[in-house]
Amino acid sequence: MSDIVEKTLTALPGLFLQNQSVGGPAGVKTSFSSRLGGLVRGITALTSKHEEEKLIQQELSNLKATVSAPTTTLKIMKECMVRLIYCEMLGYDASFGYIHAIKLAQQGNLLEKRVGYLAVSLFLHENHELLLLLVNTVVKDLQSTNLVEVCMALTIVSQIFPREMIPAVLPLIEDKLQHSKEIIRRKAVLALYKFHLIAPNQVQHIHIKFRKALCDRDVGVMAASLHIYFRMIKENSSGYKDLTGSFVTILKQVVGGKLPVDFNYHSVPAPWLQIQLLRILGLLGKDDQRTSELMYDVLDESLRRAELNHNVTYAILFECVHTVYSIYPKSELLEKAAKCIGKFVLSPKINLKYLGLKALTYVIQQDPTLALQHQMTIIECLDHPDPIIKRETLELLYRITNAQNITVIVQKMLEYLHQSKEEYIIVNLVGKIAELAEKYAPDNAWFIQTMNAVFSVGGDVMHPDIPNNFMRLLAEGFDDETEDQQLRLYAVQSYLTLLDVENVFYPQKFLQVMSWVSEVH
Repeated sequence: MSDIVEKTLTALPGLFLQNQSVGGPAGVKTSFSSRLGGLVRGITALTSKHEEEKLIQQELSNLKATVSAPTTTLKIMKECMVRLIYCEMLGYDASFGYIHAIKLAQQGNLLEKRVGYLAVSLFLHENHELLLLLVNTVVKDLQSTNLVEVCMALTIVSQIFPREMIPAVLPLIEDKLQHSKEIIRRKAVLALYKFHLIAPNQVQHIHIKFRKALCDRDVGVMAASLHIYFRMIKENSSGYKDLTGSFVTILKQVVGGKLPVDFNYHSVPAPWLQIQLLRILGLLGKDDQRTSELMYDVLDESLRRAELNHNVTYAILFECVHTVYSIYPKSELLEKAAKCIGKFVLSPKINLKYLGLKALTYVIQQDPTLALQHQMTIIECLDHPDPIIKRETLELLYRITNAQNITVIVQKMLEYLHQSKEEYIIVNLVGKIAELAEKYAPDNAWFIQTMNAVFSVGGDVMHPDIPNNFMRLLAEGFDDETEDQQLRLYAVQSYLTLLDVENVFYPQKFLQVMSWVSEVH
């Protein structure tokens, strides 16, 4: 039965485009689908924004007259709502139709009510004053014996609902957790998840019912409850340690292919469910040896089984690696996870290489040697044509830099800096280079030359803290007075050399640094 209801809900929007004759206030009979299609085709054929605005304003003027006419039927109102939705999607104001969308949800039959709810969910935000007018309609539909009406009410509640009106519907939604139809139970769980996001204090008393949802016989209901648990465990993992065994058992069933095939994706058993469970386990096992020991076996099984050559299995492997490095460490699992990361980094596929770089940024704190093993491969990624790969590589290089590799990595960063045109990248990168240079500089000459390059390229867009910190460092020095004098002397000499070069213009901030250092030292 629930499958039929779900298919019905899915099919309803398609009914909007049925060829049917509708009449406006003027009594003109026109196919609605041809009106909407004509509007879409007309906008597509336009060549300027001005023409589009003129056409849409004319359409909105006609729609405003239609929805305001006392002779307009709910059937016509439904079709006007769809056209209003399209106009709003293009960025034009259709606020005159908001109240009519609410009325349509209140008064119409199933299809008209569905369009009304859809329009409300797209037009209004959670704090919109008109949303209060919909509360009584939602309460009435939640009490309906019609499954479709109940589903529509639960859907709108899980999308937008005023926080202050949650007490009016909360008992009704709690009752739906016991409903005989799994689609109702699942939507009720998602509605409670929404309440937990916007007003967690109002659903604290029903946490025990969340546990029942976790153990629901329907996989969809159980999967919906994971959203709530992920949020609550992220806020307070210690309060849910006792559920670790339940999550491990569920993951074992998923990995073992015990779920219905409807949840499979390209022969991979419930991949999104696996990813959510892995994230939950990663939170529960962090810095907790006893809890982590409960999940070692299932994580090992997940790493072993997720070997199909498909993008979704790579996503599972990525989350599994992240979980392995998040929980209390086990050497065997770390070795297997490291091999997965190595395969990702060395892969010629852009998506896998990105996953490898992203995974390395996660595990760098637990195992810095792993990133150093792939140091040259990572550096080569700076020459990759994909800008996302380059950005992730820069972040990773920044994290793995030490006194031994500082010169190589900073040189690559400077090369990339000279090629960059985006201000955000320049600001971010000059800050990283300046920090690394101050922290790991091998000698005075290298430090001054590197900072000169930073000031030259970073120019006036760099954060003011960078030149300020540099001048403070020169003024205060270190513990060795001789070294401090040599550093200041080299800085002055380098500036004099730079200023002797003809037809070279330096940024204002760099000139200020030169002037201050030359005058003081």
